[in-house]
Amino acid sequence: MADTSSTTSTLTEARAGIADGVIRAIAGESARLRADQETAVAALCEASARVLVVQATGWGKSAVYWAATAIRRAEGAGPTLVVSPLLSLMRDQVAAASRAGLRAATLNSNNIDEWSSIEHDLRSGAIDVLLVSPERLANPGFGRRVLDGLAGQVGLLVIDEAHAVSDWGHDFRPDYRRVSDVLQQLNPKTPVLATTATANARVTDDVAHQLGESTLVLRGPLARSSLQLAVVDALSPLDRFAWVVDHLPKLPGSGIVYTLTVSDAQRLAAAIQEVHGRDVPVAAYTGGLEAGERERLEDALRGNELKALVATSALGMGYDKPDLGFVVHVGSPPSPVSYYQQVGRAGRGIDHAMVALLPSDADAGVWDYFATATIPVPENVNRLLTGLDGYGPDQPATVPALEAETGLRRTRVELMLKQLAVDGVVDRVERGWVRTGKDWTFDAAHYDGIVGVRRREADIMRAYTRGDRCLMQLLQESLDDPSAEPCGRCSVCLGELPDPLRAKPEAETVQAIIRLLRGEVHILEPRKMWPGGAFGAKGRIPAELGAEPGRTVIYADAPEWREVLRGTFTDAAPDPDSLEALKAGAVAALSRWRGSWSSRPDVVVPLAAAGYGRLTGEIADHVATVGRLDRAELTVDRAGFTDDLSSAEEARVWRDGITVADPAAVAGHTVLLLADASSSQWPITVAAAKLRESGAAAVLPLLIHKRP
Repeated sequence: MADTSSTTSTLTEARAGIADGVIRAIAGESARLRADQETAVAALCEASARVLVVQATGWGKSAVYWAATAIRRAEGAGPTLVVSPLLSLMRDQVAAASRAGLRAATLNSNNIDEWSSIEHDLRSGAIDVLLVSPERLANPGFGRRVLDGLAGQVGLLVIDEAHAVSDWGHDFRPDYRRVSDVLQQLNPKTPVLATTATANARVTDDVAHQLGESTLVLRGPLARSSLQLAVVDALSPLDRFAWVVDHLPKLPGSGIVYTLTVSDAQRLAAAIQEVHGRDVPVAAYTGGLEAGERERLEDALRGNELKALVATSALGMGYDKPDLGFVVHVGSPPSPVSYYQQVGRAGRGIDHAMVALLPSDADAGVWDYFATATIPVPENVNRLLTGLDGYGPDQPATVPALEAETGLRRTRVELMLKQLAVDGVVDRVERGWVRTGKDWTFDAAHYDGIVGVRRREADIMRAYTRGDRCLMQLLQESLDDPSAEPCGRCSVCLGELPDPLRAKPEAETVQAIIRLLRGEVHILEPRKMWPGGAFGAKGRIPAELGAEPGRTVIYADAPEWREVLRGTFTDAAPDPDSLEALKAGAVAALSRWRGSWSSRPDVVVPLAAAGYGRLTGEIADHVATVGRLDRAELTVDRAGFTDDLSSAEEARVWRDGITVADPAAVAGHTVLLLADASSSQWPITVAAAKLRESGAAAVLPLLIHKRP
């Protein structure tokens, strides 16, 4: 592996002329390739080159591959294949290629009708650049139709956001590992460029190793002089929402407000709209939106039709708005590397942009989840492999079939299959997934190392939120930037917050947000499949045993209910005011639900799934009084329940521990099943089945707290 300290390259006069023409077309008549950009382009003009560029956002990494593509195409090479993670990035890149005089195209879910003509143009040589996602690259149909036809013909392979190739990075994606398969299919003389702005030394070494031992690594300083970083501390989760509502109109230009969860993005956007209406236009942006809607919102922000997008990390890599004036984080990301990547959206084409982080002690729970969310659980993997064993090589298993076979959630099945494909244990074919015959073993030391790295990164973010030292310097150091030094302009260097960020949220704003958020409707979708395994039964839950769609009073870590939860979900006697708020919340949820009941409940049955029998009973009594409902009881034995049970084991615990005390009290009635708290919904699912077996006509679940 080489770097710029020992390796420099220059372009011939002819090649430099082509490169300069590309740069002028993209960045203006006065633009020229910088020395380090020229080094990268010159290297990529040579056969078998492997180049890894780690440079700050806005450095001009894409200019390198456009210039290299133009040179190679002029010299008769085949098209460039760009592997890129986001549709928004692809759209920007297609436009940039056009300005550079190159014809680029992308194959994605939004342009299926164009695939045939694009593939024809690709084969005929009319397309200079093809952009694809790593997921598309891993698709067997794409491989058969497109990659096989390009075998040996690709003129340049570009791996954008290459940190995602490494499972030591903050954004590892199993599909990115399929890029190595493409490398093997390439003509060995095809140059390869990998680019990223967010790779520390360990990730850089890992990616470079995957590219090849002769990889040229070009690292540059990562400080961003246009960004003024600040930490706004000592805010509760609810106060953070109010702070954004109050301060958003004062922030410069338009920008992005990041949240850690989809729920927070949607709820904060609703709060801003409720208080400011059309005066401060915003929208929620999450990965769950249709691609066309995401594209519309990206364009609206780019055109300054919106003050801000309230977004999850789905809006990050690749989104390019040079005059983005601010980035605010409501909650700290778990990694300084991912934080650097997200704040890098701001200030790319302007001299000053405001960056504010609003941390809370509630963030740690989200960090803990993300630290282990992608680590395979051996028991679940083995259950999945057992399910696959029931299918032969000529009968691939589909994801829905494996979900039904194993009782595992579909998203978990999809992730594990991709991870197993990286290990060569399974293979994706056109009609599903098959075993390869290779055994799987859990590499505990490797995964313990990954979790350890993630926890150390979380410690760095704690140091960032405490203001231990210059904020920009700390981010640079987390990326192993040797040029890290105090920036002189962040809130730590200045010793205070800049003027637009200092004011505390108004009390009236806090109360308005509480009223709004407590009035939200949270639908509780019933489980549809039995888990198999230790539970025994698997497959679809019969309709005659299922619950109706229900409602949740408190969803996850809802900040508007935080103090109420502390005052009621306790081993001590519930705080009276908090208990009254919870009773009122349950009645309000029932009132909003009333219009969509299949039939009005006439019996309420409490279920102390989390062990809060007194609390659940008091709320059930209150609901029964207000709604003039009868009462019936379940007996609940929680023996054997722990938070780390598998899905099947937990369902078995509830099957053995829940009994309908008096079946005659529920027979023929519509039952309101009122449960205290659950994350899995298995106690509700099992209790509903037992009530239906006892003759209940329908079961309507009301869950007080849906835990994350």
